[in-house]
Amino acid sequence: MEIDNLTPAELRVWRAFPRGESVDFRTGEDEDTAHGADWESERAVRATVLRALLLNGPQEDGEIPALKLSGARITGLLNLQYGTVDHAVRLSHCFFEDAPLLYGSRLRQLNLSNSVLPGLVAATMRMEGVLRLTDCQVRGPVRLGGAQIAGALFMDRAEITPPDTTEPALQLNHVSIGDDLWAPGLRTHGEVRLNGASVAGSVNLNDARLSNPGDIVLDAQTLVVESDFHMRRLVTFGWIGLRGARIAGRLDLSYARLSNPGDAALRASSCTIGELWLRKGPPMEGTLTLRRAQIDELFLEPEVVPDEVQFNGLVYTSLTPQEPTERRLPMLERDREGYVPHAYEQLTAAYRRIGDDHAARLVQLAKQRRHRMTLPWYGRLWGRVQDATVGYGFHPLRACGWLLSLLAVGSVAFALHHPPPLKADEAPEFNPVFYTLDLLLPVISFGQESAFAPKDGYQALSYALVIAGWILATTVFAGVTRTVSRQ
Repeated sequence: MEIDNLTPAELRVWRAFPRGESVDFRTGEDEDTAHGADWESERAVRATVLRALLLNGPQEDGEIPALKLSGARITGLLNLQYGTVDHAVRLSHCFFEDAPLLYGSRLRQLNLSNSVLPGLVAATMRMEGVLRLTDCQVRGPVRLGGAQIAGALFMDRAEITPPDTTEPALQLNHVSIGDDLWAPGLRTHGEVRLNGASVAGSVNLNDARLSNPGDIVLDAQTLVVESDFHMRRLVTFGWIGLRGARIAGRLDLSYARLSNPGDAALRASSCTIGELWLRKGPPMEGTLTLRRAQIDELFLEPEVVPDEVQFNGLVYTSLTPQEPTERRLPMLERDREGYVPHAYEQLTAAYRRIGDDHAARLVQLAKQRRHRMTLPWYGRLWGRVQDATVGYGFHPLRACGWLLSLLAVGSVAFALHHPPPLKADEAPEFNPVFYTLDLLLPVISFGQESAFAPKDGYQALSYALVIAGWILATTVFAGVTRTVSRQ
């Protein structure tokens, strides 16, 4: 490019480039870049001039070239597709008339902080250092799919609002980031796509606001994060997909507000997470799905759990905070799949690990009662008998109460009216207590039952005691067998 064809603004940038000096056209620190379309022509710099500088700009011995430009209106298309740029690039507080085309390019470092862009096409780019989009306003989609960024990606307080939400607003699918993905305060309208991405550091979406009502708002399936994934105070309109994701550290959704009524709010099935924190926020508006997830520590407050959950196959090592069973059990009763035995077993194991055997027994009792509702009428009837008599084996002392009550009734009744002996000369002396025990205990015999024969209503009472004894013995045996088999 001939230097004679440059405008005064472009000439200023051209001369500063070889020495890596900054050029700032701003009139003040608080200038609003969103009004860049109205800036005077003295602040306009053609994209072709910037391209010529970056690909084949002048150099001076002993100096390190760099493009450092602020407050400019960049006209035309900045096309660096498949190009290699060996210099640091900072185009901050700039207004771009066209979306930069960086597809397949190789750059050392790029800083677009506080700039306004109609979009960004940078899929499969290679970045040796850091990519900064801090405080950017992007009015079209940002395409970074398949990019490889050796350093960090900064998108804190960036706002991405494409006019058409049929295409993802932010495409980070299959991106590889060697450090952190730092995007607290991010604002997007449309899908954020992170599926297949790999982040060697942590992901920070604290205070972000993601909107794509009725559809997926954050697609992070098979995402790999080697550290923490922070989403504190996150606000979403749409559902989050984390199926198959692997997060080595903490997935923190404290104070988050997830809303997708009538559908899922968070789908985290088949994922592996070090710690999952769901706390200090309102109940999710939508379904919480954790099917087949593997979680070391699940921090789940009952207040956050929505009206519908899916916990089948969920495995966790510890469950915090420690809550009584009356606050945990309603969560399991909200499962969309109905009765899920595995969920009760996991909760039982969590209580046993902290030494709360009483709570573990209550969970198992609740499991048997929930299972009873799935049985036919005769199964439900037998279940109610076991529940009333011995609490499915978890309240064995209750059987003693029934036995003593029936023994007292029978003893009093037969003491007031002795049944006649079958053979008067051979019958032993009648004892109402042992006669009642003979009727109640189907295995033990004291010789009283076979020697006396009650009549009329007392005969009916004897039959009732025999039947009650058999039922009591059967339920005790079933309950004890169930308890022993679990232990």
